[in-house]
Amino acid sequence: MTAIKKQPIPSLSPIDHLLDLAAEDMQAVDAIIVERMQSSVGMIPDLADHLVSAGGKRLRPLLTIASAHLCEYEGIGHHKLAAAVEFIHSATLLHDDVVDISDKRRGKKTANLIWGNAPSILVGDFLFARAFNLMVETGSMGALEILSTASSVIAEGEVQQLAALRDIDMSVETYLEIIGAKTAALFAAAAEVSPVLANVSTKKRNALRTYGQELGIAFQLVDDSLDYGGFELSLGKSVGDDFREGKMTLPVILAYANALKTKDEIAAIFWRRVITEHNQRDIDLDNAITLLQKTNALNDSLDAARTHSDLAIAALKPFKASPWKSALTELAAFVVNRVH
Repeated sequence: MTAIKKQPIPSLSPIDHLLDLAAEDMQAVDAIIVERMQSSVGMIPDLADHLVSAGGKRLRPLLTIASAHLCEYEGIGHHKLAAAVEFIHSATLLHDDVVDISDKRRGKKTANLIWGNAPSILVGDFLFARAFNLMVETGSMGALEILSTASSVIAEGEVQQLAALRDIDMSVETYLEIIGAKTAALFAAAAEVSPVLANVSTKKRNALRTYGQELGIAFQLVDDSLDYGGFELSLGKSVGDDFREGKMTLPVILAYANALKTKDEIAAIFWRRVITEHNQRDIDLDNAITLLQKTNALNDSLDAARTHSDLAIAALKPFKASPWKSALTELAAFVVNRVH
């Protein structure tokens, strides 16, 4: 595959453009988030605020807001659903950081590093509970079904990833199944819940679900590539985290497959040592990056991300032209083009 041709990135990124469009809605969402994080148990709001205010772009709740406008929804229930989406995402991050023994999230110390593992897990549970409170308050059984199902799928994806840790023989299909569950499922649900409130056609509801699913897969493919690309500020985490944990991501899967195909025994032995045996030396991350570049595994992974980004854009076809459709189209392209 050829390297991706990167388009110029405008001074105002598509995410910022979407934030501008949704500014009034996001103020309402933020107010709900602040209100529902409160508890008489002081550690809960302190720990939750540490994560929620860590500087993320709130991409998933933005999808809920944007899809509501795309479907011409006129109520305010989407504000509570967007807050619920953010709480689900935040809860999974708290749990992930404990499982991954992470010490940095969006450039800040992780909650588990500051407060400990047990408080992080329990506050994550609290945020899940708050999310379900908000879902119920909208009075939409359809929205409750979508987000509760997504929560189950995310948990399954995380367990599947944990079970497959250091599995050097992981297939591309299994990898895509894992990221489809642990990452893309919430993107898909975030984009689908507002169409349910708006009572639009099944065609439009499915279109937005597809948009979210494909966007989420593209997003994760790019993040997994950036882990070896030296863009720590883009990720908000340390470069090489996935490598050090022995996670099998698409770049490694492709590089190892290339080693087997070309009978490059030195490269094959290297990947088995650092992933399966988890026997890593200080220089191994640099050696891994060199192999990924040599075999074109990073560019091929980004090509795959481009394919899913294009599928997300194509999914918006049923909707008429509007600033919201343009913003979502630009967002899907930006997910890949942010690599620079």
